[in-house]
Amino acid sequence: MKAPGLKERVVINSLKVLPQHTMSAMAGSVFGLTTPKPLRKLAVTAYGKVFGVNFDEVKEPLDSFSSLQDFFVRELKDGARPIDAAADAVVSPCDGAWGACGTIDDDTALQLKGRPYSVRMLLHDDELAGRFDGGTFATLYLSPKDYHRFHTPCAGGVDNLRYVPGALWPVNGAGLHHVDGLFTKNERIIAYLRPSWQPDALVAMVAVAATMVGKIKIAFDDGVTTNVRHPQATVRRYEPPVALDKGQEWGRFLFGSTIVLLATPGLFDLESQPEGSALRLGTRIGTLKPR
Repeated sequence: MKAPGLKERVVINSLKVLPQHTMSAMAGSVFGLTTPKPLRKLAVTAYGKVFGVNFDEVKEPLDSFSSLQDFFVRELKDGARPIDAAADAVVSPCDGAWGACGTIDDDTALQLKGRPYSVRMLLHDDELAGRFDGGTFATLYLSPKDYHRFHTPCAGGVDNLRYVPGALWPVNGAGLHHVDGLFTKNERIIAYLRPSWQPDALVAMVAVAATMVGKIKIAFDDGVTTNVRHPQATVRRYEPPVALDKGQEWGRFLFGSTIVLLATPGLFDLESQPEGSALRLGTRIGTLKPR
């Protein structure tokens, strides 16, 4: 990833003193304002042309979106993102681009080359973090043009979730180069899935908030969201676990951000691509290992 220039450094230095949460909440409110019906198609079309949205795959008519925020979390047409049905396929949980990925070594993953961070600090759970040592991590970035819902990479049951309040640094090149341990500092929601064929293993899906991300919402638990006025660390346990099929909706960003995907050792081999390579929801990104 290209190192940021002067403009990006100015942004980071400004965000050190500006109220990140207030700014992001205000941005969410602005994007959530109801657009007058005669202007809805025009507003959505203008946004889409600026960022390069593919309108051919949008499910609902463009004049049906009451706000730009509604459009951010749009549904896609049936069949627009086929889910790889192979029994051994781990699929991309989102549209976006590849970031850093590899093996978790001595509690360490990378936000990019030369920028390590602690998995223990990311997960905010010493006991569970230890289970991922020697396992796999993958960083997946969403941009403003992307479909903003994220889905389940393999079938299983979610048995616990943790909301960690924090900062809202940008997760683009500026933040990645200038903020050490970025993913461990930003607000995030971490949920753990036990794969149906190997219930003693774990997949962690970490949805990381960022500057101007109004909210992160979880599809299977309406009571959890980020960037609230009085945030409190939250732990949820689900008995019985929430059963999710491969490709089923997991949650949504009310603007683009980042997914960090973690797997315990021996669960799957990652078929990673160079950083910046395009990702499409439902395509194979890994192969499950035999139990």
